[in-house]
This record gives sequence, structure tokens and C-alpha cells, in this order.
Amino acid sequence: MEQRIPRLTLAPMAGISDWPFRLLCGEQGADETVTEMISAQGYLTAPKDSRAYRYIMETHSAEKPVAAQLFGHDPAYIAEAARQITDSGLYCGIDINMGCPAPKVTGGGSGSALMKTPQLAASIVRAARLATQLPLSVKMRIGWDEHSINAVPFAQMLEAEGADFLTVHGRTRAQQYAGKADWDQIALVKKAVRIPVIANGDVFQAEAARAILDTTGCDGVAVGRGALGNPWLFQQIKRLFDGTEVSMPTRQEVLALALRHARMMVAWKGERHAVVEMRKHFAWYLKGMRGAAQVRSRINTLPGLAEVEQVLTDFLCAD
Repeated sequence: MEQRIPRLTLAPMAGISDWPFRLLCGEQGADETVTEMISAQGYLTAPKDSRAYRYIMETHSAEKPVAAQLFGHDPAYIAEAARQITDSGLYCGIDINMGCPAPKVTGGGSGSALMKTPQLAASIVRAARLATQLPLSVKMRIGWDEHSINAVPFAQMLEAEGADFLTVHGRTRAQQYAGKADWDQIALVKKAVRIPVIANGDVFQAEAARAILDTTGCDGVAVGRGALGNPWLFQQIKRLFDGTEVSMPTRQEVLALALRHARMMVAWKGERHAVVEMRKHFAWYLKGMRGAAQVRSRINTLPGLAEVEQVLTDFLCAD
């Protein structure tokens, strides 16, 4: 029986979710995407011609709606960054990161460290709410560690301060990305608030999307690591829910998309930077293919896109 197709979001991933990757995921069915993490303080204080911030902030006219994700621990910086980003007219929403587990982020009191300081987290959301008329969301985890799981009261506090919806990753900060996501904790959050909740964690196949929604009752799914090398996952999830056949991409389709991704990166950042950045993406695109390890090793030594294309073409024709 046909089921309601869930709202599908590409979760923000540092160093990954730039506009070429977001564009590809949107073409394959992601309803909304989110930028890489943007430091509110860095955004406000970096030189206007900062290449790093230009790359993080840049959008493409063909993209699906994209939200800007901010991180930081100073309400004033978050509010002013939200205001300026709203005024740019480039984004469909503001998302505040309270889930990143990286030590360089949590060490400064940002990301998932804010789950240990709920009063500060409340101040940040309150300030952001006053600064933007765009939809305001928060990406959070279920707690700092197994001894301090506070997802429900934390989510209720975010709702009370004006968040329009939440994305909940079913792990603690201490877990990083290890172990299994606790979907039951996400379900408790969904039951405890009135605003929409997006479930996140361990969605690597279409069936997992249905399972996480069945378990949590959430309003949508955020896909992160499951989309690495596999933008088709969004399309597969939608096909599962609308009752049509779920198909896997052929080797030819995978390599064609990987090369299209690379060409977009070259046109955007120049060949030298793009070829280096694409090495991780090629590894993800090739994952699981016979002989992929040797191909990855060769690609990681090549300086130009033409050489990479030749290696990939030979790899495809050899099978």
C-alpha cells in the first residue's frame, strides 16, 4: 500500500555538503539540503573576500531549498549572523548546530557541548528567533554521554524558545558515530513536542528510512553519511514509499555521476583543489566495486582530472 512520502533532508556535513554535492542530492530527491557548518563568529569577522567562507556560503541557482547552519556559543554572534544570512535572501532557513561531536567544536562550548549548558542553548535560540523570520531549526543529539541523556527536556526547551522544528541524531556526543543510533530516544522527543521532528542516524538503505519512521513516528528523515557516494538513496527512499521499484545505479551510472561531480568541482574551485577534494568522494562512489582499492590508490596520486577520467574509464571498460 502506498505510504506518505517523508520529508527528506540532506544533513549538513563539514567538508562535504557544498553546493555541487547538495545539487546532486537534490536532483536525486532530497527535498531540502543544509550548508556545511558556518561559524557565526567567523562569518561576522572574516575578511569579506575570505575564500573559505565564500566556498561554504555559496549556493547554486539550480539547487533545491538550502538552509544555512550556524554554530557558536555566543547568542549575540548567532543572532547577528542569522540576521545577515536572512537578509542575503539565499537560504530557506536557519539551522543551529547543537549536535556536532568534533572536539575542536565542543572544546569551545559549541555543537553538542551546548547540551550540557541548556540555559545557554536557550539563550542562543531565543536570540536567533528574534533575528530571523525564516524557519528556525536545531540539530541536536540525545545527550552528552550515556549518563546525561537529556533529549526530551532539551527539545521541549528549544520548542519553547521558538524553534520551528528539530533534527535529532540518535547518538550521544560520546558515541561520535560509533555504535547504533538509539531511535527509541528520538521517538520520545517526537512524543514530547508539538513541532515537527526529523529523525537522523543509521539510514544507509531505503528500508532503514521506513524503519526509523515506523519506530519514531517522526515527520521526516535526515540522511548524512548514507548519501556519501550514493545520492541515489533519496530517490530509493521515495520509490519505496510510493510503491515503485527501488533500483540500484549501474556501475556506468555511478562513474558518470562521479565524473560530473568532479567536473562541477573543477569549474568551481579550479583543477588543483578540486582533484584533491574529490579523492574522498571517488572513494565513496567506488566503495564495494571489485578492484576499487587499486583504483583509489592510483587516483590519489594523480594531479589532473584528465588522468583521473582515464583511470576511471579504463576501470569501467575492464569489467
